Parts: sequence; structure tokens; C-alpha cells
Amino acid sequence: SERKSNVLTAEQKKTTAYHEGGHAIVALEIDGEADPLHKVTIMPRGRALGVTMQLPTEDKVTYDKKYLENQIAILMGGRLAEELILNQQTTGAGNDMERATDIARKMVCNWGMSDNLGPLTYDNASNGQVFGQGGRNNGGSTISEKLADKIDTEVRNLVERNYIRAKELLIKHNDNLHKLAEALLE
Repeated sequence: SERKSNVLTAEQKKTTAYHEGGHAIVALEIDGEADPLHKVTIMPRGRALGVTMQLPTEDKVTYDKKYLENQIAILMGGRLAEELILNQQTTGAGNDMERATDIARKMVCNWGMSDNLGPLTYDNASNGQVFGQGGRNNGGSTISEKLADKIDTEVRNLVERNYIRAKELLIKHNDNLHKLAEALLE
């Protein structure tokens, strides 16, 4: 439900409108499978200043690689809209980046969806063990420093590749992004 106690300034509303609009435009225009857009709002809900909600048309038990990459691109759409239109980066995209990175890390470490590292799972690499203090083999991980670097590179490549895809979509559909943001502000 709407959180009426959180009153946003006009500038915060504009940033939120473009952020949520970025998610929505990427979700609508992305090539391949993505859950349909259900709702986009800049009314604060919970801790979020706005929400772009996608709902699946059917229950899913498994997800394919293209769907997961599309989810990463959609998550990047909010941050990109802020950068492209408002020439800024805000903390509002923090959760989006965390979720995108988590999906990419699971693709590489848990689901064997890395072309470079192959169809393997990597022990403890997806639960943050590779970022431990004093080396990457703490906490019982059996991941070598060299392999951890490869995993990190592959995760970064997945996120960056889909960041670029989202950016291309937002540039191509710039007019629709402006229209949607204006509608959200109204």
C-alpha cells in the first residue's frame, strides 16, 4: 500500500519517475522473454520511492538464461534512465544493482550458465565467500584466487553486457521514456 507519510520533493519525484520509467521501457521493449508489466508507480511503497511491478502469466519452476539476462537488463534500466536523462546516479538504484549482481553470480556459480567457465557449480562462490577479508579462501571456500578472479570477471561481464543492452533500448525509445515519466508525474 501507499506510504503517505513520505512526501517527495518535485526533484525526487522526477528522479523516481525516470528511474521507474527506465525499468518499464526496458521491460516492454526487450527482445525475448520477460514477465509482462503489471504496474508502474512513483507513489512510495514500503521503503521504495516507486515500483515497477512485473507479474508472470504462469507459474515458473525454472528460468532460462535469456530470461535471466533480460531481468538483469530490466534492473539496470532504472539507473540508466537517471544517468541518460538526468545526468546523475542516486542510491535509489542500490537494490537493483544488488539484485542484478546476485542473478549474475548465481548464473555463473550455481546454474552453470557461463560460456567461459562451463557447466559447473563453484563451491561457496555465490554466497559472498569470494569477497572475504584476507584472501578468498576463508570461510571454508575451496575457490582459488585465480578462479575467484575468473568468476568475478564473468559476473561483471554478464551485468555489463546487459547494462549495454538496456542502454541501447533506452536511447532508442527515449521519446517513450519521457512520455512515461511525464505521465507518472501527472
